Amino acid sequence: MRMSVRLNLPREVDSVPAVRRLLRCALTTLRVDRQAGADLEIALTEACANVVHHADGAEDYQVRLDVGEAHCAIDVVDNGSGFDLTDKPAPTATSERGRGLFLIRALAENVRMQSSPRTGSLIHFEKSFA
Repeated sequence: MRMSVRLNLPREVDSVPAVRRLLRCALTTLRVDRQAGADLEIALTEACANVVHHADGAEDYQVRLDVGEAHCAIDVVDNGSGFDLTDKPAPTATSERGRGLFLIRALAENVRMQSSPRTGSLIHFEKSFA
């Protein structure tokens, strides 16, 4: 079984837990390992929160979920102002912000990020299930 969902969401804080719950429901329905599911929920939350807090100029954003029994791929896309991928220093142990992209890289596989000024950003990540 496979589930594919494409969501257009308002760039609002309330959209983040909504999309996280949708992912959780899909993973539960497909009986995905809880730890792998929790990793994906955190990565998705961080990607969406980055859009909500940093995608200046975007009114909405898109989330594409492709969830199967053995694999999940997620894209989070916005048409905001973009960001400089080289201008993201590693967070320190005491940092309270700036951990999102590093968490996504740590919790997911095949992480790709694209961003261009005035054209927005894409964060793609995947996870294979045992």
